[in-house]
Amino acid sequence: MKIFRFGPKGQEKSGVIIDEKKFDVSASGIIYDDDFFGNTEKQETLQKYIELNINSLPLVKDDVRIGTPLTRPGKIVCVGLNFDDHVKETGLQQQAEPIMFIKANQSFNGPEDGIMQPNGSTKMDWETELCIIIGEKANNVTEEEAMNHVYGYALINDISERAFQTERGGTWDKGKGCDTFAPVGPFIATKDEIEDVNNLRVWLKLNGELMQDGNTSDFIYRIPKLISYLSQFMSFLPGDIISTGSPAGSGMGKTPQVWLKPGDVIEYGIEGLGSTTQTILPFSRG
Repeated sequence: MKIFRFGPKGQEKSGVIIDEKKFDVSASGIIYDDDFFGNTEKQETLQKYIELNINSLPLVKDDVRIGTPLTRPGKIVCVGLNFDDHVKETGLQQQAEPIMFIKANQSFNGPEDGIMQPNGSTKMDWETELCIIIGEKANNVTEEEAMNHVYGYALINDISERAFQTERGGTWDKGKGCDTFAPVGPFIATKDEIEDVNNLRVWLKLNGELMQDGNTSDFIYRIPKLISYLSQFMSFLPGDIISTGSPAGSGMGKTPQVWLKPGDVIEYGIEGLGSTTQTILPFSRG
């Protein structure tokens, strides 16, 4: 199943994608929140609703805004330097264990809502990534158990401000959790929708020019390892997001380096998880 949300900000409705067509299932009463992702009964209720009403589900028009595919994650945990080619291009050193950082919830953003340049930003960058949506609480799980805790996958962009991240001291979080810096979607695909999560093309274009063109086959740490490892340090709850790292092609790794600025347009996607387009917006307190 592929699920998404649509409509004006703060008034999003639940939808599903069937045979590449978008349908409104809000009349089912199902909301894509933490309770839904952790509740198999609600998931089955949605499936039965679709089966019973398949011939009368309202279509969602293509010009309708697509919102975040879930209401709000409990937390967004990210893994850094999980592709060997990205490690090399950044000049950073691969650590003995996975690098972990957390994005503030205010960075959670819709797939078409625009990405805002922070005040004082000089080195704003992109990183197309696959993210995991947790479906069952995970605490100190083994690698063999890990996939039982996955609801599905989505497209995310780990937008970064490199000067904040690497030149201002402290942790990476400074350059990772700025408002709008974690756009997710356009949809969430349940794990059964993805035949091989370790063989998906990952790409990004900046103003029409291809910048990233990688594949999840180049993961250093694969998904079961990441879930098992991260769950040693915190519990993951239904609806939490884990972002799995980005391949080479970031602005930081270019020669000369390339940074995002207001008016730039990035288009990016992952095979099986859709694509989207974002415009870089100037700073605003709003």
